[in-house]
Amino acid sequence: MTDSFLTDINFNTKKLNIKLNDLQIEQLYKFYEMLVEKNKVMNLTAITEEHDVVVKHFIDSMSIFNLKIDGKVVDYNFFDNKSMIDVGTGAGFPGLVLKIVFPELKIILSDSLNKRLKFLDEVINTLNLNGINLVHGRAEDLAHNDIYREKFDFSTSRAVANLSTLSEYDLPFVKKNGYFISYKSGKIDEELKLAEKAIRILGGEIDGINSFKLTDDVTDRSIIVIKKISKTPKNYPRKAGVPSKDPL
Repeated sequence: MTDSFLTDINFNTKKLNIKLNDLQIEQLYKFYEMLVEKNKVMNLTAITEEHDVVVKHFIDSMSIFNLKIDGKVVDYNFFDNKSMIDVGTGAGFPGLVLKIVFPELKIILSDSLNKRLKFLDEVINTLNLNGINLVHGRAEDLAHNDIYREKFDFSTSRAVANLSTLSEYDLPFVKKNGYFISYKSGKIDEELKLAEKAIRILGGEIDGINSFKLTDDVTDRSIIVIKKISKTPKNYPRKAGVPSKDPL
């Protein structure tokens, strides 16, 4: 591990009041190494510089820490024995990072591109992580499978799609009284307003809006917490491709 990585991760996690143990830091560094190496032959991320990966991938994924969900502060034990699906996990953000920070979280990483999941499988095995599984498929299809539909305490996505589309992808996976946690970049006021109808149709309501800057004090981020208050109608999500082309 480089001295710069160790200094950087400790400095930035301290800003979030997170204290990682040696194993967690080692796991994050190994993840970083494997990410950068695999990225040479496969397009996983445009962010590869060590400091940028620490802040814009790792710290961004951890930024749920100390937020309030269901009146409770997200601390080290918040996700103990809870289930989550990370929809469209890509290179493993935020899901794989959340698993490292919250080791008792039971999580599924889903993605439509199998080669991404093969990479994540290598990382999971190298880091000796348990209670984490991979599922290949589009959200629109997986969410109609009884194995996954309304089975999770939490779903999450860290994606560029608009919140209306993401809600149609994610909320069908969440059980009643569970939560969809959406990681968003930039300003989201207009996007939130446009998503209100979709969230309502899909059985959700906005529970919390958390806007902040990352630990670089420059990059704008938001985490939207949506509570599942009623079952999602059976006809949602719509067929593959429709939620992105024609948001509710």
